Amino acid sequence: MSNYIYRKQSPLKKYIGAVIAFILIGAGVYVYFSPIFEKNAPQISFENQEYWNLKNPLKITLNDDSGFAYYKVSYIIDNQEIALDAKVVSQSQNAISLDVMAPTLNAIDKKNELQIKVDVVDTSKWNFMQGNQATEVFKLKIDTLKPQARVIANTYAIRRGGSAVAVVYVKDENLSEAYISFSEKQKFKLIPFYKENYYAAIIGWDVQIEEFDKVYLIAKDKANNSVKVKIPYYIRELKNKESTLNISDNFIDNASKIVLQNMNLDVPQDQVNAFVKVNKDIRIQNVDFLRKLGLDQTDQSLVENFKIKPFMRLPGSIQLGNFADKRTYTYEGEKIDEAWHLGVDWASVKHADVFSSNSGKVIYNDYLGIYGNAIIIDHGLGLCSLYAHTSASNVEVGQEVKAGQKIAKTGATGAVFGDHLHFGILVQGLEVNPIEWMEDAWIKTRITDILEEAKKTIDRQ
Repeated sequence: MSNYIYRKQSPLKKYIGAVIAFILIGAGVYVYFSPIFEKNAPQISFENQEYWNLKNPLKITLNDDSGFAYYKVSYIIDNQEIALDAKVVSQSQNAISLDVMAPTLNAIDKKNELQIKVDVVDTSKWNFMQGNQATEVFKLKIDTLKPQARVIANTYAIRRGGSAVAVVYVKDENLSEAYISFSEKQKFKLIPFYKENYYAAIIGWDVQIEEFDKVYLIAKDKANNSVKVKIPYYIRELKNKESTLNISDNFIDNASKIVLQNMNLDVPQDQVNAFVKVNKDIRIQNVDFLRKLGLDQTDQSLVENFKIKPFMRLPGSIQLGNFADKRTYTYEGEKIDEAWHLGVDWASVKHADVFSSNSGKVIYNDYLGIYGNAIIIDHGLGLCSLYAHTSASNVEVGQEVKAGQKIAKTGATGAVFGDHLHFGILVQGLEVNPIEWMEDAWIKTRITDILEEAKKTIDRQ
C-alpha cells in the first residue's frame, strides 16, 4: 500500500502565483486591445487599374490605423525587382498619397507590360514588434501611343443657340472615351457612322453660353493618352428678343402652384417664392433631365443614312413665343426672376391636333414640370423633337411613329398662360433653335450634305 504525503501550499506562494497569473492575463489583454499593438494590415489602393502611358505618375494611396514605418514601390521586369520609390517614414502618418514616376524608357524599351510591387510596413508593435506588413503586385500594360483622331467633315458655321454636324475618325486599341467638347462646357457623344472607326455627332451651341471658345474632338485611351483636335466652326450671332412678363396671383395660383402639387412638392405660401421655385428650381431640374434623357435614352447605334424632313408648324396656328426670348418676370412692378425661352410657342384652337413631322421612336411621354404633359420623339443621331403642354396623348413610350401621325392635342398643362404647343428640338438633350430644323435648305446644306460628303471621303480613304 502506497503512502501519499500531502504538503499544504503556503498562502504566500498562492498569492504570488495569483499575482503572476493576473499580470500575464493583464499583459495579454493589453497587447490584444492596445492601439500600439493593432493587428490590421496596411491598405494599398491603386488608381491606375490596367494601363500605364509612362508619362503620367502612378497614383498609389496607403492607409493604416497606426501609421507607417516604411514603404517601397518597385517594378518587376525580366524577373528583376528595381526600386522606383522607397522611404523610411519618420513622422506618423495614417494616409500617404504617392505619385510614382516611370523608370527611364530604355529600361523597359519594347516591353508590353510590367509589374508594380508595393511593400508597406506599419508602426504597430504586433507581430513580435515587427509591425503589420502588406504587399500588393499590380500588372500593367504599357501603352504610350495617343489615339488616332481627325476631322472628316463638318458644318461650316454655327449660330448661337443653333446646331451643326461633324464627322470624325477615331481609333485606338484601348480607347476609353471620345467626344466633342463645346467651349469646354458641353460634351456631345460620338455615334458610330457609316464604317468602323468613323463617328458623327450633331452638336448644339447652348444659347446660355455667351462666349464661343473652340470646339474640339477629344479622344482618350485607357492609359490616359489623349489627343485634342480643333473642329473649325465659324460663329454666327443670334439676334434674340427680350421681353418682360408681369406675373399675376392668378397665374401663380393656377399654374405655378399646380405644377408643384402635380410633382408632390411643398408649395410655398409666399406668392413670389412659389413662382420662383417653379420658374428657376424646377426649370433647372427639367433641363438637366432632358439632357440626361438625350444622352442616355436615344438610339446611338450605327447610322448609315440620316434622313430628316423639315419640321412643320402646328396647322393653322399663330406664333406666341420665340426661341431665345430672354424673359424678365415681374410681380407688382418688381423684378423677381428671369429665364430663356428655349422653344417656339404655337396656338390655334383649343385642344388642336398635334402631328409628328418625322418618323421616330417615342422615348418620353409623361408630366415634366414646367413643360406639363410632354412627348419626346427620337429621330436618330441624337436628334429629338419635344411637344409640351399637351392635354391628351395618342402614343406610348417605345412606340414607333410615322411622319404625319397624330400624336397629341394641345393643352395648358405645366407653367403656361393658356392652351398652346411648346415645340422644341433637342440635340443630345440640349434644346436648340427649332427654326433651323424647319427650313429645308438649312437641313440640306448644314446637315445632310455634310454627311453625304463625308461618306464619299470615307470611301476614298
